[in-house]
Amino acid sequence: MIPRNLFKRANNELEGRQVAEEFVEPTQTCPDCGVETAVTELKDNLEVCPKCGHHFRMNSRQRVELIADKDSFVEICPGMESVNLLDFPDYDEKLRSSKAKSGESEGVIVGEAAIGGHACVMFVMEPEFMIGSMGTVVGEKITRGFELALEKGLPVVGFTVSGGARMQEGILSLMQMAKTSGAVKRHSDAGLLYIVVLTDPTTGGVTASFAMEGDIILAEPGALVGFAGPRVIEQTIRKKLPKGFQTAEFLLDHGFVDAISPRSGQRDMLINLLALHSGAQAPKNEEV
Repeated sequence: MIPRNLFKRANNELEGRQVAEEFVEPTQTCPDCGVETAVTELKDNLEVCPKCGHHFRMNSRQRVELIADKDSFVEICPGMESVNLLDFPDYDEKLRSSKAKSGESEGVIVGEAAIGGHACVMFVMEPEFMIGSMGTVVGEKITRGFELALEKGLPVVGFTVSGGARMQEGILSLMQMAKTSGAVKRHSDAGLLYIVVLTDPTTGGVTASFAMEGDIILAEPGALVGFAGPRVIEQTIRKKLPKGFQTAEFLLDHGFVDAISPRSGQRDMLINLLALHSGAQAPKNEEV
């Protein structure tokens, strides 16, 4: 009788086993110090490099979670979306891909919130939606935020991040500079407070309008803030710019911002500023 296993190949060390693939956690490389940090560690550290303190970009929902009191943010006009008014080539696809990438319908979210118990209106620009570029809808939503704050007598706290006006909407985008500035002025004329936090990057038409019109202007460490980019300026004036030109620290030294506010202390700083404006006393456990 022929043995049943006569023609069976001998087992090798992997046969019949399931070899588990080792999980490799994704990392992100810091552009300042070159250190790689696990994505989960960065998230736990508020998207700040634990080695050198570089502030990575943070999406709009993360900012709301960091700054506003838990479950206090109530968004206004969340379904407002841009359309391709000028039939600009490939703009429809850019809008679709930006929505998919960011999970947002537009480049800014706006709503009522509380920060340390102080009621306010918040707007937070979204870096993953065309780098927070300002089109008609972004301008309209921010304007409506200021109008709501004016109606209810509330301060406004805004976080900017933007590559500037949205070229796909042409002059309609540039008009948002005047519209948002008018809303800021009406809010200011009523004696209401506007605090803005500049994050990386804040450039172009946003810088030339509502980003630099706050009563108190804060900036995150290392944030690029300016109108035209440094390369464009150098090519125009044919001169080498100073080291660190257009960084938050450079602007602080030259009187364009009031303070540098690291992400870990922003909520406490905002609570104290809102309390000072309202005449209330900040909670002792949240003092800066």
